[in-house]
Amino acid sequence: MPILSLNDLRPLLPPYGRLLGLDLGSKTIGLALSDLSRAVASPMRTIGRTKFTNDVNELFQDIDKNEVKALVLGLPISMDGTEGPRCQSTRQFAANLLKLRDLPIVLWDERLSTAAVTRTLLEADASRRRRAEVVDKMAAAYILQGALDSLSRPSLF
Repeated sequence: MPILSLNDLRPLLPPYGRLLGLDLGSKTIGLALSDLSRAVASPMRTIGRTKFTNDVNELFQDIDKNEVKALVLGLPISMDGTEGPRCQSTRQFAANLLKLRDLPIVLWDERLSTAAVTRTLLEADASRRRRAEVVDKMAAAYILQGALDSLSRPSLF
């Protein structure tokens, strides 16, 4: 299965089923899970990155346990709309994952997701240590929620 657009994903999804959002970092992968009706994204956990095989084995356990129907990966597009090395790394992660499991994957523009989450945590007076512990899974929830909100609107095409 190729990497899909959100509009291409719509007809492939059953009426109910969870989506898993990923915020891919160089050291961690933040995970967020939707509810069955795909209305709300909730931060789930963070995977400490080691080797690709280990990372995806952990990811596959979460996918299977939660009966995930599709993945939403944050794509770190630059503010000017260009794609740099981190975008290439995300695309490569998705392509490598698809070699191991045929699962719908959508790339979602994650511009400012970490900044928005960090600002929210600062406003909540979270300590630096607490912010470091939760920012990746909260960024994954922010990314996933954006995709869920877009999915809930009628397609324009």
